[in-house]
Amino acid sequence: MKLLLVEDEVSLASFIRKGIESEGYALEVAYDGLIGQRLADQNEYDVIILDVNLPYINGFDLCQHIKKNSPRQPVLLLTALDSLSDKESGFGSGADDYLVKPFVFRELILRIRALSRRNTSFNQGKQLLKVADLELNTEARTLSRAGKAIDLTAREYALLEYLMINKGRIVSRIDIAERVWDVHFDTNTNIIDVYINYLRKKIDKDFDQKLLHTVVGMGYVLRS
Repeated sequence: MKLLLVEDEVSLASFIRKGIESEGYALEVAYDGLIGQRLADQNEYDVIILDVNLPYINGFDLCQHIKKNSPRQPVLLLTALDSLSDKESGFGSGADDYLVKPFVFRELILRIRALSRRNTSFNQGKQLLKVADLELNTEARTLSRAGKAIDLTAREYALLEYLMINKGRIVSRIDIAERVWDVHFDTNTNIIDVYINYLRKKIDKDFDQKLLHTVVGMGYVLRS
Protein backbone atom coordinates (compact mmCIF):
# COMPACT_ATOMS: atom_id res chain seq x y z
CA MET A 1 0.00 0.00 0.00
CA LYS A 2 1.30 3.46 -0.92
CA LEU A 3 0.19 6.43 1.18
CA LEU A 4 0.68 10.19 1.18
CA LEU A 5 0.73 12.19 4.42
CA VAL A 6 0.47 15.99 4.28
CA GLU A 7 1.39 17.22 7.77
CA ASP A 8 3.43 20.28 8.76
CA GLU A 9 4.21 19.15 12.31
CA VAL A 10 7.53 17.36 11.83
CA SER A 11 7.46 15.31 15.04
CA LEU A 12 3.94 14.02 14.38
CA ALA A 13 4.79 13.24 10.75
CA SER A 14 7.82 11.28 11.95
CA PHE A 15 5.69 9.35 14.45
CA ILE A 16 3.11 8.48 11.80
CA ARG A 17 5.80 7.50 9.28
CA LYS A 18 7.44 5.13 11.76
CA GLY A 19 4.13 3.46 12.61
CA ILE A 20 2.92 3.13 9.03
CA GLU A 21 6.22 1.76 7.76
CA SER A 22 6.21 -0.78 10.60
CA GLU A 23 2.96 -2.06 9.06
CA GLY A 24 4.84 -2.67 5.81
CA TYR A 25 3.30 0.26 3.92
CA ALA A 26 5.13 2.87 1.86
CA LEU A 27 4.63 6.50 2.94
CA GLU A 28 5.54 9.80 1.33
CA VAL A 29 5.38 12.96 3.46
CA ALA A 30 4.76 16.55 2.41
CA TYR A 31 5.20 19.31 5.00
CA ASP A 32 2.98 21.92 3.34
CA GLY A 33 -0.12 22.02 1.17
CA LEU A 34 1.69 23.13 -1.98
CA ILE A 35 4.07 20.16 -1.99
CA GLY A 36 1.17 17.90 -1.06
CA GLN A 37 -0.80 19.13 -4.04
CA ARG A 38 2.12 18.52 -6.39
CA LEU A 39 2.64 14.97 -5.13
CA ALA A 40 -1.08 14.20 -5.31
CA ASP A 41 -1.23 15.48 -8.89
CA GLN A 42 1.81 13.48 -10.01
CA ASN A 43 1.30 10.13 -8.25
CA GLU A 44 -1.32 7.55 -7.36
CA TYR A 45 -1.92 6.65 -3.72
CA ASP A 46 -4.09 4.11 -1.94
CA VAL A 47 -5.01 6.74 0.65
CA ILE A 48 -4.06 10.41 1.16
CA ILE A 49 -3.98 11.69 4.77
CA LEU A 50 -4.33 15.45 5.20
CA ASP A 51 -3.92 17.83 8.10
CA VAL A 52 -6.15 20.90 7.80
CA ASN A 53 -4.00 23.76 9.11
CA LEU A 54 -1.27 23.61 6.48
CA PRO A 55 1.05 26.28 5.05
CA TYR A 56 0.16 27.69 1.59
CA ILE A 57 -2.92 25.51 0.94
CA ASN A 58 -5.17 24.35 3.78
CA GLY A 59 -6.41 20.77 4.00
CA PHE A 60 -10.01 21.57 3.05
CA ASP A 61 -8.96 23.32 -0.17
CA LEU A 62 -6.38 20.64 -0.95
CA CYS A 63 -8.97 17.89 -0.46
CA GLN A 64 -11.34 19.70 -2.80
CA HIS A 65 -8.58 19.98 -5.42
CA ILE A 66 -7.70 16.29 -5.13
CA LYS A 67 -11.31 15.17 -5.42
CA LYS A 68 -11.90 17.41 -8.43
CA ASN A 69 -9.03 15.75 -10.31
CA SER A 70 -9.44 12.21 -8.90
CA PRO A 71 -12.95 11.70 -7.51
CA ARG A 72 -12.23 8.11 -6.42
CA GLN A 73 -9.04 8.98 -4.53
CA PRO A 74 -9.61 8.13 -0.83
CA VAL A 75 -8.83 11.09 1.45
CA LEU A 76 -8.67 11.03 5.26
CA LEU A 77 -8.58 14.32 7.16
CA LEU A 78 -6.46 14.09 10.32
CA THR A 79 -6.85 17.28 12.33
CA ALA A 80 -7.25 18.86 15.75
CA LEU A 81 -10.34 20.72 14.51
CA ASP A 82 -13.15 18.84 16.23
CA SER A 83 -16.28 21.00 16.01
CA LEU A 84 -19.30 19.88 14.04
CA SER A 85 -18.88 22.81 11.65
CA ASP A 86 -15.26 21.75 11.02
CA LYS A 87 -16.41 18.22 10.22
CA GLU A 88 -19.11 19.60 7.95
CA SER A 89 -16.44 21.61 6.11
CA GLY A 90 -14.23 18.55 5.85
CA PHE A 91 -16.87 16.24 4.44
CA GLY A 92 -18.14 19.11 2.32
CA SER A 93 -14.70 19.36 0.70
CA GLY A 94 -15.01 15.71 -0.34
CA ALA A 95 -13.18 13.89 2.47
CA ASP A 96 -14.03 10.21 2.85
CA ASP A 97 -13.20 10.12 6.57
CA TYR A 98 -12.33 12.49 9.42
CA LEU A 99 -10.16 11.58 12.42
CA VAL A 100 -9.59 14.04 15.26
CA LYS A 101 -6.23 14.54 16.99
CA PRO A 102 -5.10 13.24 19.40
CA PHE A 103 -5.84 9.78 18.06
CA VAL A 104 -5.04 6.16 18.78
CA PHE A 105 -2.60 5.03 16.10
CA ARG A 106 -4.30 1.66 15.65
CA GLU A 107 -7.53 3.45 14.75
CA LEU A 108 -5.68 5.39 12.05
CA ILE A 109 -4.44 2.11 10.54
CA LEU A 110 -7.92 0.59 10.64
CA ARG A 111 -9.42 3.60 8.88
CA ILE A 112 -6.69 3.59 6.23
CA ARG A 113 -7.32 -0.09 5.53
CA ALA A 114 -11.08 0.47 5.31
CA LEU A 115 -10.66 3.30 2.80
CA SER A 116 -8.22 1.26 0.73
CA ARG A 117 -10.56 -1.74 0.64
CA ARG A 118 -13.42 0.48 -0.50
CA ASN A 119 -11.30 1.83 -3.35
CA THR A 120 -10.11 -1.65 -4.32
CA SER A 121 -13.70 -2.88 -4.43
CA PHE A 122 -14.54 -0.11 -6.91
CA ASN A 123 -11.55 -0.96 -9.10
CA GLN A 124 -12.48 -4.63 -9.05
CA GLY A 125 -15.66 -3.69 -10.88
CA LYS A 126 -13.62 -2.96 -13.99
CA GLN A 127 -14.00 -5.83 -16.45
CA LEU A 128 -10.71 -5.53 -18.36
CA LEU A 129 -7.44 -4.87 -16.55
CA LYS A 130 -4.35 -4.10 -18.65
CA VAL A 131 -0.64 -3.65 -18.04
CA ALA A 132 1.26 -3.20 -21.32
CA ASP A 133 0.17 -6.18 -23.46
CA LEU A 134 -1.01 -8.21 -20.47
CA GLU A 135 -4.83 -8.36 -20.31
CA LEU A 136 -7.01 -9.83 -17.57
CA ASN A 137 -10.76 -10.16 -18.17
CA THR A 138 -12.30 -10.22 -14.69
CA GLU A 139 -15.72 -11.31 -15.96
CA ALA A 140 -14.52 -14.26 -18.06
CA ARG A 141 -11.53 -14.77 -15.69
CA THR A 142 -9.18 -15.17 -18.65
CA LEU A 143 -5.61 -13.92 -19.11
CA SER A 144 -3.57 -13.23 -22.21
CA ARG A 145 -0.30 -11.56 -23.09
CA ALA A 146 0.38 -10.34 -26.62
CA GLY A 147 -2.74 -12.26 -27.61
CA LYS A 148 -1.47 -15.57 -26.19
CA ALA A 149 -3.78 -17.23 -23.64
CA ILE A 150 -2.28 -18.04 -20.24
CA ASP A 151 -3.82 -20.50 -17.78
CA LEU A 152 -3.86 -19.66 -14.07
CA THR A 153 -4.80 -21.53 -10.93
CA ALA A 154 -7.40 -19.89 -8.68
CA ARG A 155 -4.74 -18.56 -6.30
CA GLU A 156 -2.52 -17.30 -9.12
CA TYR A 157 -5.54 -15.51 -10.59
CA ALA A 158 -6.38 -13.83 -7.27
CA LEU A 159 -2.80 -12.69 -6.80
CA LEU A 160 -2.44 -11.35 -10.35
CA GLU A 161 -5.80 -9.58 -10.20
CA TYR A 162 -4.73 -7.79 -7.02
CA LEU A 163 -1.41 -6.77 -8.57
CA MET A 164 -3.13 -5.52 -11.74
CA ILE A 165 -5.71 -3.53 -9.79
CA ASN A 166 -2.76 -1.86 -8.07
CA LYS A 167 -0.58 -1.55 -11.17
CA GLY A 168 2.29 0.86 -10.70
CA ARG A 169 1.97 0.68 -6.92
CA ILE A 170 4.24 -1.31 -4.63
CA VAL A 171 2.23 -3.82 -2.60
CA SER A 172 3.82 -5.37 0.46
CA ARG A 173 3.75 -9.03 1.43
CA ILE A 174 1.45 -7.99 4.30
CA ASP A 175 -0.98 -6.46 1.80
CA ILE A 176 -0.96 -9.62 -0.29
CA ALA A 177 -1.42 -11.91 2.72
CA GLU A 178 -4.42 -9.91 3.93
CA ARG A 179 -6.04 -9.23 0.55
CA VAL A 180 -5.32 -12.45 -1.37
CA TRP A 181 -4.90 -15.07 1.36
CA ASP A 182 -7.17 -13.25 3.84
CA VAL A 183 -4.84 -14.06 6.73
CA HIS A 184 -2.46 -12.13 8.96
CA PHE A 185 1.08 -12.29 7.67
CA ASP A 186 3.34 -15.09 8.91
CA THR A 187 6.99 -14.07 8.56
CA ASN A 188 8.05 -17.72 8.60
CA THR A 189 6.30 -18.67 5.38
CA ASN A 190 7.56 -18.13 1.82
CA ILE A 191 4.24 -19.01 0.16
CA ILE A 192 3.85 -15.51 -1.33
CA ASP A 193 7.34 -15.64 -2.87
CA VAL A 194 6.49 -19.06 -4.31
CA TYR A 195 3.36 -17.77 -6.04
CA ILE A 196 5.14 -14.64 -7.26
CA ASN A 197 7.65 -16.97 -8.96
CA TYR A 198 4.79 -19.01 -10.45
CA LEU A 199 3.37 -15.83 -11.97
CA ARG A 200 6.74 -14.70 -13.29
CA LYS A 201 7.17 -17.96 -15.16
CA LYS A 202 3.74 -17.58 -16.74
CA ILE A 203 3.60 -13.87 -17.61
CA ASP A 204 7.26 -12.85 -18.02
CA LYS A 205 9.46 -15.84 -18.86
CA ASP A 206 8.78 -15.87 -22.61
CA PHE A 207 8.81 -12.09 -23.07
CA ASP A 208 11.64 -9.56 -23.28
CA GLN A 209 9.73 -6.90 -21.34
CA LYS A 210 9.37 -7.94 -17.70
CA LEU A 211 6.28 -6.68 -15.91
CA LEU A 212 6.47 -8.17 -12.41
CA HIS A 213 9.18 -6.58 -10.29
CA THR A 214 10.50 -7.05 -6.76
CA VAL A 215 11.25 -3.90 -4.77
CA VAL A 216 13.71 -5.06 -2.12
CA GLY A 217 12.48 -4.48 1.41
CA MET A 218 9.10 -3.18 0.22
CA GLY A 219 7.21 -5.71 -1.88
CA TYR A 220 6.17 -6.24 -5.47
CA VAL A 221 4.90 -4.08 -8.30
CA LEU A 222 3.39 -4.78 -11.71
CA ARG A 223 4.41 -2.11 -14.21
CA SER A 224 5.42 -1.72 -17.84
